[in-house]
Amino acid sequence: MFWKKKKEKDTYGIIGLGRFGRALAMDLASSGADLLVLDKEEEKVRELRDYTENAYVVKNLDKKTLAETGIQNCDVAVVCIGEHMDTSILTTLHLVSLGIPRVIAKAASSEHGEILEKLGAEVVYPERDMAIRLARRLETSSVLDYIQLSEKLNISKLMVPARLVGKTVLGANLRGEFGLNIIAIENTGELTDSVRPEYVFRKEDIMFLSGSKSGLNRLSQWAEERDGS
Repeated sequence: MFWKKKKEKDTYGIIGLGRFGRALAMDLASSGADLLVLDKEEEKVRELRDYTENAYVVKNLDKKTLAETGIQNCDVAVVCIGEHMDTSILTTLHLVSLGIPRVIAKAASSEHGEILEKLGAEVVYPERDMAIRLARRLETSSVLDYIQLSEKLNISKLMVPARLVGKTVLGANLRGEFGLNIIAIENTGELTDSVRPEYVFRKEDIMFLSGSKSGLNRLSQWAEERDGS
């Protein structure tokens, strides 16, 4: 059984070691987090035993079996079983009823997500989020990456438009023109996360911007029009 150690850092329970669950577990393990991982397949569990001693093969995810693993002692439990909706919903219900402070569940559809939210879980949509990021990159060649945090707040990583090279941040006025804020600028591997108004844009600068999707779209369209002229 997994027993929570003295409070030094959060402990995590991961249920389901598919691509999403495995990647999450590996990333948390690499950061030194205390982990408990569960899956019905011995091979997947065996692989994770190199990273945590609390890796168990669990064929039945009923409340009693989950409690026997000690997952209720975790600060955060993540249900990574999005493709089997009935199992996902029941497992999430059990974890919430066990009193785990934070339960996060992967959803495969908006309807699935609505049910999970009503049970008291935080919901993530890995496939949808990846699709949004890919679509954004395909829509605009200058966009290197894209993260949608909400309907009104997005983070975009893009090459500085040629028209801005040689201009200052103040002169470019991206906030006034497009409602965008510059979070950071990267050039040749060096990141500047406190960008001053007098900073002069250079060729090969990569900008990290926050703002609405419409603002990011308008900037991208403007950049393509000006760069193509």
